[in-house]
Amino acid sequence: MSKHVLMVVTTADKMLNGNETGLWLSEFGEAYVEFKKAGYEITVASPKGGKAPVDARSLEGGEIPQEILDTAQYLENTLKLDEVTDSSKFDAIFLPGGHGTMFDFPDNIYLQDLIRDLYEEDKIVAAVCHGPAGLVGVKLSDDTPLVAGKTLTAFTDEEERETTLDKDVPFLLETRLRELGAEFIAKDNWADHMKEDKNLITGQNPQSTTSVAKELVKRLG
Repeated sequence: MSKHVLMVVTTADKMLNGNETGLWLSEFGEAYVEFKKAGYEITVASPKGGKAPVDARSLEGGEIPQEILDTAQYLENTLKLDEVTDSSKFDAIFLPGGHGTMFDFPDNIYLQDLIRDLYEEDKIVAAVCHGPAGLVGVKLSDDTPLVAGKTLTAFTDEEERETTLDKDVPFLLETRLRELGAEFIAKDNWADHMKEDKNLITGQNPQSTTSVAKELVKRLG
């Protein structure tokens, strides 16, 4: 039986100021490539289903490997989250970031239920950069926030200020996670940085994607 990973991507395409946003392609692509290499079955889902918007800024710079660009085809027709009704068939969930996640992950009840169920079934919950926005609304069965008391990381407030997008998001992710009781560990801006706490694996920024994906693969075997 091959392992089955659920990748959940954003379908939000606008910032507070109306500028376009979406998914950060490398955070999806680098993880997708690692999971494929491991022979995993992969399901890609999103809040609205259908085509997931890729943030144009994530395609700039010109050095993006072709194998990462090629993963964009798996974003053309994503499954709608409310159609993912059975958490038991997945071994892990992975949330790549992109600023879009700040808008459609935090309040998505289907995503909250899936993450809670997988986490409480001792499956792996992994998220990178802005992907941990999907964790902020999750409460465990005892009604405590999933992140309370957990050692984790995510896109930092300093990184957000450096991108100058701190005014265009509904909240600052590091601040919110700390308010919920998380043990938030930040490294220097753009450092490859991953934290683990039992079955929760988080990465700070795009540079941390491969580290998180490889750790997930190591755990699933």
